[in-house]
Amino acid sequence: MHAPLDLDQLQTFITIADIGSFTRAADEVHRTQSAVSMQMRRLEERIGKPLFEKDGRLNKLTEDGERLLSYARRLIFLNRETLAAFDDQRLEGTIRIGTPDDYADRFLPEIMARFARSNPHVELTVICEPTPGLVEHIKRGNLDLALVTHNEAKAQSEVVRREPLLWVSSANHLTHEQDVLPMAFGRPNCIWRRAACDVLDQMKRDYRVLFTSFSATVIAAAVLSGLAISVLPECALRPGMRVLGEADGFGILPDCRIGIMRGQSSRPELVEALARHISESLDNISIPIAEEAGSFDFAALSYTKMKRPKPNPVMPGW
Repeated sequence: MHAPLDLDQLQTFITIADIGSFTRAADEVHRTQSAVSMQMRRLEERIGKPLFEKDGRLNKLTEDGERLLSYARRLIFLNRETLAAFDDQRLEGTIRIGTPDDYADRFLPEIMARFARSNPHVELTVICEPTPGLVEHIKRGNLDLALVTHNEAKAQSEVVRREPLLWVSSANHLTHEQDVLPMAFGRPNCIWRRAACDVLDQMKRDYRVLFTSFSATVIAAAVLSGLAISVLPECALRPGMRVLGEADGFGILPDCRIGIMRGQSSRPELVEALARHISESLDNISIPIAEEAGSFDFAALSYTKMKRPKPNPVMPGW
């Protein structure tokens, strides 16, 4: 029988992968650099593959290291979840969380299911609104935590995930070939809308906004029916949509960054527990390409799970 993997080694491995430095990772896990190096040598011996390679002054993961990272995160997450389930000092109370409905559709089922298993005595109150509304709720004390679209200019949230923002049309219609492009967007203060309009202007493409809504369902319906083109993050793609790229004459959009905002709460331990849970869950949620990729062109797509530093970190979605 093979000996089980050492969770302490896996936690150190994850920290090095996130930070890119053995020295800084040693500070993070409160070990000497030589102890960290020994841990990684033992882990590489246990796996039987090299996990790191030098990239200038940084330590970059090898292909096998990238494979292990996904498993390591899941094992550490499951370990924490298991310990929490038997913790006599378990969390209790109510926590209020908000998110745009497009993120809710993709991320909330797994986040809520895992958190509820680990913390059965915590009640979650969830509201779905575009990011500007959630920001106001946080400021007014109506929410304890919000999963939002990060606004780089305002830097109001801690970024925990980044995905491509994509042009989308119906796979069954040639909407994108119209001389004047019909567009479906969120309200005027939507940052995805502003980014899309900027790129369309640079492309010198004529367009008109045909549908405006903060509902992800409405935007998706307009796209799938062939009535309009829109922009969506990778997580919001649906069967029947076609991703439009440079070969179709569409310019590259900025990434969609997903962040966490914390409000003022009388139960900060609940907020931190849920924020950590969401961040770790997003590390383990991947886009179900194999399940429903029929009409998607994913050839050039990827997303980045954000590497979190030490704590000091609609269109619907905005």
